[in-house]
Amino acid sequence: MTPILWSFRRCPYAMRARLALASAGQGVALREVVLRDKPRAFLDTSPTATVPCLSGPDGVIDESLDIMLWALGRHDPESLLDMPENGFALIETCDGPFKAALDRYKYASRFNDADPNAERTLAGAFLARLDDQLTDRPWLFGTAPRLADLAVLPFVRQFAHVDPGWFKAQPWPNAIRWLQAFKVSDRFESIMAKYPRWHPGDPEVPFP
Repeated sequence: MTPILWSFRRCPYAMRARLALASAGQGVALREVVLRDKPRAFLDTSPTATVPCLSGPDGVIDESLDIMLWALGRHDPESLLDMPENGFALIETCDGPFKAALDRYKYASRFNDADPNAERTLAGAFLARLDDQLTDRPWLFGTAPRLADLAVLPFVRQFAHVDPGWFKAQPWPNAIRWLQAFKVSDRFESIMAKYPRWHPGDPEVPFP
């Protein structure tokens, strides 16, 4: 049975799941979800009603990082999993404090007590950390990407796009270069194709 990936093109969590699936060459049937009108089949599958969600012979995997680890655990031709333990610490910081500050910066009107400038400063501390790590290398852990790069980059992209002019003016040349190289890469282009909204009865769309 071909696994089914419920996805939303612009969601950074779904992006990183697609990045890992593409690297692994793990075929799935991609079902594009419209978040404001989620289909019943998706809601019946995902315990959290969030994308990405992978349903297959190994059951339901409802977290993006778990989908990445599942795909790369099956096949990892780029050795993305070959990284030091602090790579997982970077991902944890990205998914925790950085993402919290990013949401309160990008969607400040949704939070009664959010100061977008203060939240931007908090998120920027993570970018400064990444910039330091990228000082003498093109990727976080050397000359090739690792799991942490593909897990973090979609969220850095989201942060940068809130105010591109401000972002480009920050003293993070290495992180800015890292993000730009990713955005113009064949890798990124290949996972950002536009897919029609899935409806029951539609033919399955293969990915990658």
